[in-house]
Amino acid sequence: MRKFITAIAATLMAAYMAAPAMAEDMTIKMGTMGWEDLTPITGITKKVLEDAGYKVEVTTFSEWGIAYAALAKGDTQIMVSQTDYVAHDYWDKNKKKLEKISPVSHGLFQAVAVPKYVTINSMEELNDNADKFGGKIVGIEPGSGLMRDTANAVKEYGLKLQLVEGSTAAMTAALKSATDRKEWIAVTLWEPSWMAQKFDIKWLQDPKGVFPPAQSYYWIGQKGFVADHPHAREVLASVYIPLADITAMNGAVKDGKTMDEAVADWIGSHGDLIKRWENIKQD
Repeated sequence: MRKFITAIAATLMAAYMAAPAMAEDMTIKMGTMGWEDLTPITGITKKVLEDAGYKVEVTTFSEWGIAYAALAKGDTQIMVSQTDYVAHDYWDKNKKKLEKISPVSHGLFQAVAVPKYVTINSMEELNDNADKFGGKIVGIEPGSGLMRDTANAVKEYGLKLQLVEGSTAAMTAALKSATDRKEWIAVTLWEPSWMAQKFDIKWLQDPKGVFPPAQSYYWIGQKGFVADHPHAREVLASVYIPLADITAMNGAVKDGKTMDEAVADWIGSHGDLIKRWENIKQD
């Protein structure tokens, strides 16, 4: 009987070893946020994956909470996020169902900014000049990491200024109107952003260290993505897009191009690099 069991086990092992590895699913569901720093990363990586043989389906979300919930449930499989600070709360809440794949850029910085003609340099000087700022800091969409950090700064510095929720478009319009008139204004802003390039601004010093340091962008995925998509993981890990290039693409969009055109131009001017990314050998 022992010899019989041993023979069966050997046969099963041989069959297992001879069986072909399970083919990798060539369809990838990618999530993204419709923001100026994430859109170029998503567009370029989508192109690289498609040229490597994958079908990429992109879903755009308006809030981190919804995007992370979709990723955790498997409605999407991968997305770019700044897990260290901007979206840390969402990452921490869902991380048991998620995994980091690879870094794709670095240098995101967010804080309160003012035009350079404004004669203060620190968050600590805001209260003494609250009237000149109209008693407010002009913010963006509620729920963003930048608004959360700025709300924390209002508390930490005991600011008398109100943080006004709104939208990126409304903040941009307010910044343009104020700078055209050389009026004082304080806004929530970030780098990379065409606004930080177009408008002559300065970042207010943050001696209490409320705002986080420069942050990295990561591809993250549903738990198990790397094991199920080893070749896609290698392709993703090969892609890296400098922050200055992301800023330049958004500047081109501001000057009249569509994001698809700006991304296509970047890909066209980095042909050799793209080929190296695309030519990762599949096992």
